[in-house]
Amino acid sequence: MRTMAELFGAAEKGSISLGEAALRWQMAESRQSEEAVKARMAQALAVMKESVQAGLDPNLRSVSGMVGGGAAKLAHPAQAGRFGLLGKAAAYALSVAESNACMGKIVAAPTAGSCGILPGALLAAQEEQGFEEDALVMALFAAAAVGRVIALSATISGAQGGCQAESGTAAAMTAAALVQLYGGSPRQALDAAGFAIMNMMGLVCDPVHGLVEVPCVYRNVGGVSQALAAAQMALGGLACPIEWDALIGAMKDVGESLPLSLRETGEGGCAACSFCAP
Repeated sequence: MRTMAELFGAAEKGSISLGEAALRWQMAESRQSEEAVKARMAQALAVMKESVQAGLDPNLRSVSGMVGGGAAKLAHPAQAGRFGLLGKAAAYALSVAESNACMGKIVAAPTAGSCGILPGALLAAQEEQGFEEDALVMALFAAAAVGRVIALSATISGAQGGCQAESGTAAAMTAAALVQLYGGSPRQALDAAGFAIMNMMGLVCDPVHGLVEVPCVYRNVGGVSQALAAAQMALGGLACPIEWDALIGAMKDVGESLPLSLRETGEGGCAACSFCAP
């Protein structure tokens, strides 16, 4: 399954979810049993949970001192509770991203720089709604399928395509996963992914001092917000007005059009601004 259309076709043909279609593909590709393939994904989920908790340490600081401790502030009940699911997802997304910046163990989803978006949304949803572990595992398969298509058709590298390729892809993966988690159809899941790609199109990669810290960790919060909004639109019955694979093609073209100063070189965008130490 190399395109969104092929992914959708596989799900429709079998009358199954995107996650189930991805699971079956992975079983055939790896020649492993369903139990073995799901166990590997469950392990990734366990690491995601660990990284959320590790990043909530208020004393956490990166070697540069630029980031750390922010997630603990967002996760405070007075803050996280103010915006419901979004508040908790934002805190968790920042937590994983800060854990990564502080050399913690994370799951690249699809990259280290965008690692907080997917776990932030799914784990917050689980706490809010009580979803079972297996439901999250299957949502991760849906996310992986979307991420694979984008990686094959465009890029997930900030150095090649800007942050739209990293945080944008992560938001698309997360939006699709959320729709599956909340009982949406395969078409709605891919519409959600499409909305996320559309809304994050053109986002540049401009790390301060060349480190995956500023603005990277904060873009994980922005990305999880976009993912939730995209999932809400799709679950609400809004259809993505642009064909899914065409959006990925446009994302690729936009990324290739970005000047080198906006592709992880640390020369433009936020990287060219004065940094204000916290």
